[in-house]
Amino acid sequence: MPAITRRRFLRAAGVAVGLPAFDASRAYARPEDRPRRLLAVCNNLGLVPDQFFPTGTGRGYTPSPYLRTLDAFRDDLTVFSGVSHPEVDGGHPADNCFLTAAPHPASGGFRNTISLDQYIAERIGSRTRFGSLTLGVNTRPGVCSLSWTGSGVLIPCEDKPSAVFRRLFVQGTPAEVAAQLHQLRTGGSILDAVAGQARDLNRHLPTGDRARLDQYLTSVRELEDRLRQAQGWEAKPKPKPRGDAPTDPPTPAEYMDRVRLMYAMARLAFETDSTRCVTLMLDGLDAPALRLGDATTLTDGYHNLSHHGKAAGKLTQLHAIDQAHMRALARLFGDLKAVTEGGETLLDRTTVLYGSNLGNANTHVTTNLPVLLAGGGFKHAGHLAFDRERNYPLPNLFVSVLQRMGVEADRFASSTGTMRGLELA
Repeated sequence: MPAITRRRFLRAAGVAVGLPAFDASRAYARPEDRPRRLLAVCNNLGLVPDQFFPTGTGRGYTPSPYLRTLDAFRDDLTVFSGVSHPEVDGGHPADNCFLTAAPHPASGGFRNTISLDQYIAERIGSRTRFGSLTLGVNTRPGVCSLSWTGSGVLIPCEDKPSAVFRRLFVQGTPAEVAAQLHQLRTGGSILDAVAGQARDLNRHLPTGDRARLDQYLTSVRELEDRLRQAQGWEAKPKPKPRGDAPTDPPTPAEYMDRVRLMYAMARLAFETDSTRCVTLMLDGLDAPALRLGDATTLTDGYHNLSHHGKAAGKLTQLHAIDQAHMRALARLFGDLKAVTEGGETLLDRTTVLYGSNLGNANTHVTTNLPVLLAGGGFKHAGHLAFDRERNYPLPNLFVSVLQRMGVEADRFASSTGTMRGLELA
């Protein structure tokens, strides 16, 4: 059967465009015109549970050591315990399902489903230059990503902050723009031909193969739409950035420097309204001994430290990494709060979802996930505690996020409704 090459498919899969970008500080004519945004972050090695989860419930909870690092933003966030994705198991492979909740990712024949960000991008992505941005830190190419298309195809992560900056702000020369337009038009014509040939083939296939071909053709049509939209943006000027282009950290050991730079790129993308959805996969599986930039000396790779076996020396080093993550989050929250948009802060307009596919990396369990939600225009409830043995479905939070983003939805994946106890502001 004729096929699109994987490279061409993945290259095109993240393209979605629409109206020109706006400066985040501009005054919108009507409050309902002010955009809402989502930054979804998965730390695929999790956080040490007894250092993350607070004691007590509601707004009067007692913060854990990690949450004390975020205490300046206590009124801006909600912490969850006792939540997970039903039937998402398999340990490390579950990172690809953090935003999809597709069951049994380690099973043979597993096929992922659409991720939360792409569900949003399909519905409102045409309002911005980029329907979504898929970012990563130390990600294994072609292996893991938070973003998956409606056909269950991985969207590869961009893991160089400098490349993200260029994509957001650097305008090509006239010759480069013309070449890109030609490439987009050529890509579109190839997809048209492939789709036509596949439809001819469909008449000679048995029922089961017809269903698979129909799914394939659906993905082709999605790409055709995105390619057509992309052509409209190539000649339009990009926004001017605030600040200089970043310098990429030289080695994977500068992991936390990369995290901070990717947070900064997400903020710039939102500040210029270049996109409304950003995902960031923080992949520690192949990370070496990290350099944290303080007095802490790490002697082992991040993944090995996560399998600490309760050894005091390993736990001390892992606590230092986790605290570095919390400090980076605190800085992100502060930077978002420092930008105003129509009388609100950018944090008010941005939902930051931070969590992990692992409840405890030491044992590979995928229940009782460490999750927090910041900003976004919610009435933050402090600590929403659910049953840590019989977990509450995390996809319910995704339904609440969809509704807050203005997307009409009452279900997503294995959800049973909206997140209980979390109200819109």
